[in-house]
Amino acid sequence: MNLFRHRCRPVLGLSALVLLITTAGCSSADDSASTAVPSPGANATKLCRNLDKALPAKVDGESRHDPEPASALTAGWGGSAIILRCGVTRPPKMIDPKVPAGADPDAVAGGVNGVDWLMEKRDGGGNRFTTAGRSAYVEVTVAKDADNSSVLIDLAPAIKKAIPEGIAD
Repeated sequence: MNLFRHRCRPVLGLSALVLLITTAGCSSADDSASTAVPSPGANATKLCRNLDKALPAKVDGESRHDPEPASALTAGWGGSAIILRCGVTRPPKMIDPKVPAGADPDAVAGGVNGVDWLMEKRDGGGNRFTTAGRSAYVEVTVAKDADNSSVLIDLAPAIKKAIPEGIAD
């Protein structure tokens, strides 16, 4: 009879462990983000894959945790605080003459450490930055509580290394 009790305890313990792992694995409490994966042409895809390899492990002090679905065209830091998408289409405001003239209250052009950006305010706070004058468009969305300048400074070396100056397809 004692032998039977000893067998049940490990089985019960194992069942409880499996249940705990399953429950933890299905938890929605993680801070993972999801984002749409761009569909660029072959040249931009190649450049974006090179960028993915050059991206830093930390941006604005946040560790890299890529969004779902997994793709070499997307990256993230700090859950959904900072999301990068490479190979996006040109934003309409990039060719709006009001932006460089400073006449658009929701968009401004500028540069940080050798990378030119279009900054657009996002609904609900935060900003969206899109590279300008590069062979592929790189979009970075930044939550309202993140330091925009730190994000762009941290990303500039990888973008300069992987995405050459030029006109995007």
